[in-house]
Amino acid sequence: MYRLSVPVLVICSGVVLCAQTAPLRLTLDDAVARGLAVNHRISEVGARIEAARAVEDQRKAADRPLVDLLGGYSRTNHVQEFGIPGGRIIYPDIPNNVRSRIDFQWPIYTGGRTSALTRAAVAEVNALSQDQNTVRADLKLEITRAYWAVITANASVDVLNQALARVGAHLNDVRNQLNVGLVPPSDVLTVEAQQARQRGLLIEAQNVAANAAIEFRSIVGLPPDTPFELSDRLDAPPALPDDAAALVAAARASRPERKALEIRMDEAAAHIAAASAGKLPTVATIGGYDVARPNPKIFPREAGWKPSWDAGVSASWNVFDGGRVRAEIAEASATRLAAEERLKDFDVNLEADVRQRLGDLGAARASITAAEAGVTSATEARRVIEDRFGAGVATNSDVIDAESSLLQAELDRTRSLADAHLAAARLDRAIGR
Repeated sequence: MYRLSVPVLVICSGVVLCAQTAPLRLTLDDAVARGLAVNHRISEVGARIEAARAVEDQRKAADRPLVDLLGGYSRTNHVQEFGIPGGRIIYPDIPNNVRSRIDFQWPIYTGGRTSALTRAAVAEVNALSQDQNTVRADLKLEITRAYWAVITANASVDVLNQALARVGAHLNDVRNQLNVGLVPPSDVLTVEAQQARQRGLLIEAQNVAANAAIEFRSIVGLPPDTPFELSDRLDAPPALPDDAAALVAAARASRPERKALEIRMDEAAAHIAAASAGKLPTVATIGGYDVARPNPKIFPREAGWKPSWDAGVSASWNVFDGGRVRAEIAEASATRLAAEERLKDFDVNLEADVRQRLGDLGAARASITAAEAGVTSATEARRVIEDRFGAGVATNSDVIDAESSLLQAELDRTRSLADAHLAAARLDRAIGR
């Protein structure tokens, strides 16, 4: 029973299309660039970053002067005019009241609340940028997996095609021997059964190849049925780094998830400072310029447009808020503690993750060596058995067994090479490269 492990390759969906359209040739870097450019998850985080930048602008604007233009009209009932008999009217009857004002406010002291909220908003922008880098890193690994899956599938299909060619040649030999009476008809049937079994494996591999091609096109943003070729090959296994401690240190410095946690700790500290500012007074300058008809600040009232202005300083100090400030501080402190604990947990798992991925790469490279030795031995064994069969000192079953061993060894080598490339990609992801 053959084990066909697969990630699989590019098959053109239509012969005419393939003949008319030149395949798009892609390297791994090309595929990653295309995939990052069209991914909606990256765009989503980008939109969240823009929203966070807008919040940052709001926080900065809170520390700047505020100017309002006010206007209003009111109709009042008629009143009895009041004045000095024979002299000036002091309080005329003016039922139509119109007012306009330019109002000015500028907070000059907020206890550090505004600046703390601004720092928190800036930290959130930076944290979301690291979140976006995390999405990019995850997507890069996903594209790399799909890329090598397609290449591995191509190699698996090639291995099965070569095996079918060998079985076909052997079947011709057996039929020739049957014609001269050297073998019984059952030997021909046995080889035909082996050939049918391998054809079934090839059909399975081609189906997985088609599915892998569909997944790859989807993840890199290619239209359906677009023919493509991938430049890399499985032949050269990736190198194995030998300094695990240096890789762990690099991961601590490079992983965007860790940077985001550190930034969110700073953000939580800024929220603590902003909440603590609620215990302090606030001071603001205020002022304005009015033009009204009548102007209530001018006595006696007149049915005409009159200007006036005012300027001053206001201060407020909340001496009792029912525990609101204390609760806000507690909330921000708990958020910061949660971020600290998440960072500690991340560091514990980070070292284990890097060492595991390094071990996977080492095991994959060792498997390649073993698989190469297996292919060499199986190839030589099949050659010897084929020669012995031609000389009449080996049976047809011996040839079929040797062919089966060679096919399995070649598939094992293909899988080991693919595992090594995927292990290297996972190690790069764990390090933050």
